[in-house]
Parts: sequence; structure tokens; C-alpha cells
Amino acid sequence: MTRVNEQGGPEMDVMGATGRTLARALFTPGAVALVGASADESKNTARPLRFMRKHGYAGRVFPINAGRTEVMGLQAYPSVAALPDAIDHAFVMVPGRQVAEVLEQCAARGASVVTVFSDGFAELGETGMAAQQALAARAKELGVRLLGPNSIGVVDIHSGAILSVNAVLEVDALRAGGISVVSQSGSMLGALLSRGAARGLGFAKLVSVGNESDIGVGELVDLLVDDDATEVILLFLETIRDAAVLGPALRRARAAGKPVLVYKLGRSAQGEALAQSHTGALAGNDAAVDAFLRKHGAMRVEMLETLFEAAPLARRYAADIPALRRNPRIAVVTTTGGGAATVVDRLGLANVEAVAPPVEFIAHMAERGVRIRQTPIIDLTLAATSAQYRDLVEQMIQSDWCDAVLCVVGSSAQFHPQLAVRPIVEASAQRGKPLLSFLAPEATQSLELLQAAGVPAFRTPEACADALACLFRAAMTRDDVAETPAPVTWPSALPTQGDLSEFEAAAVFAELGVPIAPMALVRDVSGEGALQHAVPYPVVAKICSRDILHKTEIGGVEVGVRDNEELARAAARLLENARQAAPAARVDGILVQRMESRLLELMLGYRNDPLVGPMVMLSAGGITAELHRDVSLRPAPVSLAEAHDMIGEVRSTQLIRGFRGLPRGDVDALARAIVGFSRLAVMQGADVAEAEINPLFVRAEGVVGVDCVLRLAAPQHSF
Repeated sequence: MTRVNEQGGPEMDVMGATGRTLARALFTPGAVALVGASADESKNTARPLRFMRKHGYAGRVFPINAGRTEVMGLQAYPSVAALPDAIDHAFVMVPGRQVAEVLEQCAARGASVVTVFSDGFAELGETGMAAQQALAARAKELGVRLLGPNSIGVVDIHSGAILSVNAVLEVDALRAGGISVVSQSGSMLGALLSRGAARGLGFAKLVSVGNESDIGVGELVDLLVDDDATEVILLFLETIRDAAVLGPALRRARAAGKPVLVYKLGRSAQGEALAQSHTGALAGNDAAVDAFLRKHGAMRVEMLETLFEAAPLARRYAADIPALRRNPRIAVVTTTGGGAATVVDRLGLANVEAVAPPVEFIAHMAERGVRIRQTPIIDLTLAATSAQYRDLVEQMIQSDWCDAVLCVVGSSAQFHPQLAVRPIVEASAQRGKPLLSFLAPEATQSLELLQAAGVPAFRTPEACADALACLFRAAMTRDDVAETPAPVTWPSALPTQGDLSEFEAAAVFAELGVPIAPMALVRDVSGEGALQHAVPYPVVAKICSRDILHKTEIGGVEVGVRDNEELARAAARLLENARQAAPAARVDGILVQRMESRLLELMLGYRNDPLVGPMVMLSAGGITAELHRDVSLRPAPVSLAEAHDMIGEVRSTQLIRGFRGLPRGDVDALARAIVGFSRLAVMQGADVAEAEINPLFVRAEGVVGVDCVLRLAAPQHSF
């Protein structure tokens, strides 16, 4: 609700604008202040006014310049406080030290949004971060929403509201369309706009989030879901700062039929903390981000070019995504064998198969005068007329032996689009499955023809394959959202920070419903009868210590112990090994555990990822788990259906799922164990940083965990 303040301007509620109110002030403000606007048209700070004039902004613009009374023909004001009327949005271009004062004045003049182009905040380190936090806190008190600091601005192509200094906006005309972009890199905002425009793509809204002190990527995606002009959303990400907001926003976008394409940097980067466990090494930041985006329905692309080139594909076929097969079959027709092979080769790397037509379809086309062979690439080079090419594509679209049709056009695309490109355009009137094209030569005219007809077209085989693989991965995303399970209370007898011993970790996992091999802790290993326990022989003997998580590496495990006498000798060796390898470790005693049989060893892992939150992992198990990298990840907690999906994604589990007549394992019990283990995410009373059962044995009946690790927040040093 808007109130009137003492200066006569509207005043916002302390909570600040949200939803459509925020969207209007952010993208289509009726009155804007350009704080620090320059009269020198060669300066960056003169650009927003020039851009808005050039691109047709019809609202009121108030230049703020303390040293001038006029800027480019408009009356200028010495400060925001001196404005005669209220404003909706302020774009701030003054030095960072002046921003706090400007914020106060903007609030007094009713601004719902302040976009801060100024730098000098979190990007400078601790001092800058403190200044940014203070600015954001004060904005919240004032009921003003902040975009930035360090934001290159926000652009609405349709209204001409160009609150940005990005030089790419110097272009004489901006093509309006349905693509909106949110970028954590200001410079990449312009790069995507210019590259997309060169491909004939039209844009709706573009936002540089800067340091995300308040308005972040997730909230912007949520706003764009409700934006009538936005049909597809592109995200250029360097990190994820608001996973709790972004996840639901992505799901809303998918439900609304507005695909979200994501390009995220950092595929090769892993933090130092990832070396602490197998789970950390296998479920690193980028793998966790991948799983997070996939769960919430976003389409993550491998290549920057795909980010904008895939937009028409995603936009046209978003509604068809739920109907696509989990094992997609691609029909490829070409007038250049080599060009088609480059795409098919890349599709193979993404586990998308180009399939040959069945004999029935070959006979059907022969009756229509088109002769083709039963090969994965249907080569029509010099073998068909334009009419026959069109007929073949139309028949493939209507058939049931493929899930998408890819047309690869050779040299004719450059100078003779009527031969192979025009037939694709004409065939595109048939709907039923994705139809896309890759043009082997540089063929601007043909690209424009395809673009105008709404046929997704690609300039490189890599981007073409990347986009198609993304489309099919999106088809595998579950739309059902499982209810969050009831919270689990942390056992009161256990510590709430640092590392747990295996005996303690096993107790937590058992509480979650994960079967653990029977065990006993022998605390006193000295004196006659001290090694008595209730676990039947043969057993495994292990050193038990909160300070020694990886026992095998220090000689802290002995298997096949057959009786008390052997156990006594084994205990002595284990204790001596611990003293030698970890002299400072506090040893609780010797853990005695029943030896278990199995059909397959797996690893069950959990990690609270710093970017996207709790993740659960299933992978090949044992000490070589990191070498195999046979992994499935999901945000935790997971549903039973998701657990079964994870099992299917781990190649090793084929050995217990009927592979070549091998004995079947209890897959249902494994799925239940994954679900129970994932409930670490709802544990109350302690913050679980990382956990692991490695190995987890799968048997003909049931599963059982035989080695347990659990690390809480603020972990102690481990060996």
C-alpha cells in the first residue's frame, strides 16, 4: 500500500514491493530518476537518458546532477530530495560512498525500486560487504527494493525503459520478442542481447542482478513467470545465492509452460572442502547444481551459444515436454552426410540415439516415390526433389518410430534455400513432435526463413546437439513434488557439532530407518574377559574414534576375525596403528561388527551443499567409488519414486536388476533406504554437513550398511 510522506511523495510499506507491484516499478516505471546523469553524452552516465529517448520510453525522466540545471534538454535537479514529484524507480550512478544518502532520498520520494550501478561494495571484500549489508538493511527498513549494487541495469524492450549503461543498447533498433534474460554478469547481458539479435531473436526484459543484496535471480524468475511478454527465460549464472527461492520459481515456470534455460559457469571448479570424503568428491558443487536445476525443471546448457539458440526450440515445444520418451529416438534426414554425422556424434555423447527407420516406414515412403535406406542418417543428397523432401519430413513428424526430427542441410542452404530449407518450413505446419534444423554452411537468409517460421535452427553441431539433449533431459523431470517428511529429532545423547564416531553415526542412520549391520562397542580392551560382546563370529574389528573417520587408510580395520582370541590380537594391532597414524586421536574402543554377505556394494552419501542445500547421492561403492564416478544425485529429501529413478541412473545397479541372468537384489529395500537416509535433510537439533554409508550392501532380501560416517557443522579435523 502507498502512503504520502512529509515531503508530499508516496511512501511504501516497510516490507517493500513484491509481485506485480514490484514488476511494474522494476520494468515499466512511470517516472524514473537518473541519479548522477551526465550532460556529456560521451560518458557512461549519459547513456540511460540517450537510450530511453532512442528506444521510445514514454514515461517521465528526472536527471539528477548537482552541478547542472539542464541535462540534454531536460530540467536537472541537484538531488532526489529536490524533485517536485514522486518516482517509481531510481537508477543510481554516483560513487558508492554517496549511495546510502541517495537511498534515503529515494525512499522519501516514493521509489519502490532503486537500482545501484555504483560499485565499491561486496566485490571489494569484508569492508565492502559490511557497507552492502548495511545498505540492504536500511532499504528494507525504508520499504525500498534494491537491485545491485554493481548492477549494469534493467531493460524492458517493449516499453523502452532502459535503465542501463550497457553499450550494446547503442543499437538503432531493439527487436521486441518473448525472451527475457537474467544475468549475474553485466557484460554478458549485452553479449546475449547482441548475439541473439544477430540470429533474429526478439527480447522482452533483461536484468543484471549485480551483487544480489536484495532482489535476486529467484525472485526475478518468479516475476517473469507472471509477465505476459515473457515466453522463455534465459539465466546466465556464476553461482546460486537463493536456492530456496529459485527452486520453487523454476517449478512455477515449468508449470506455466515458460521454459528456463541456464548457462552456469564453474563446471570444473571444486572447493577445498570436497576432499573430505568420497561424497564430497563425487557430489561437488557443480554436480549438486546440476541435480538442483534438473529437479526443478530448468534446462542447463553446456555451451553459451546454446543458451540463446535453444530458446525457440524450448519455447515451441515446452508444452510437449511431458509427453516425450525417457529414451528419446531422433530421426535424422540430411543433404550432407558429413554435416549430419557431426551432430549425431555429439548427440551420442549426450546419450541421445539417432535411429534408423523401420522397414514398414521404408516401404511406406517407397510407395510415395521416396526411396530411403535403413540407416540412422537418411541421406537425400541428390536423391529427392523439394516436394519429396517435404513429404518425407511430414511423414516422419506423423510417424511413431521417432520422437524428434532433425533436418541437416548442406551447401544448398547458402544460395538455394528453396531446395531443402523451404520444404522444412512448409513441413513445420505439421505438429506432433519437435522439428529442428542444423545448417552446415553459413547461411543467413536460410536461418531467417526458419526463424520466421518458428523452426529452431542452429549454426553449429555442438549447439544443436546440446539443445536437443536439454529438451529430452527436461522430459525426464518429475512434475510431482513429494511432501516434505516429518522432522526427525536428533538423539539427545549425541554431540551436536564436529564428527561422530562410526558407532554414533550408525545409531543416527538406524533411527532414520536405514538397516545397519549389528555391532557392539568394546570400550575396555584390557584385562581378562574385556572383549566379550554379543555379535556372532566371524566379525570385522574397527578402531572407533570421532577423530578417525577413514579407518582403512590408517590400518584401522581387520576383517574375518573368528573368535575372542583373534579379536584380542586384532584389537592390539588396531590400537597400535591408531597411535602411530593419529597420536592425538581420542579412541573410544574397538567396534565389533557382524560380517555381511552381498550381491552388490553401493555408496549412499549426503552433503549439505553451500549453494543449493542438502543433496543425497547413490553411487558405486567401495574404496574405488571415486574412480568409477557412477553417480546419481537428488536434492534431499527424496520421494520413493525419485529413489527408484536414482537406482536406475547408477549403471552398477544393472548387476542386481536382471543383467544377463544374475541374481536380483532387493531394489525396493534399497529405495526405502535412500528415502530414509535422505531425511537427514529434515533433522532437527543438529546441522548435518556430510554423511556416508560406504559400502551399503544390497542383498537378495534387504540392504545393510557396514561403514558409517557423519560430520556435523563446524567439523573437527579428521584423518
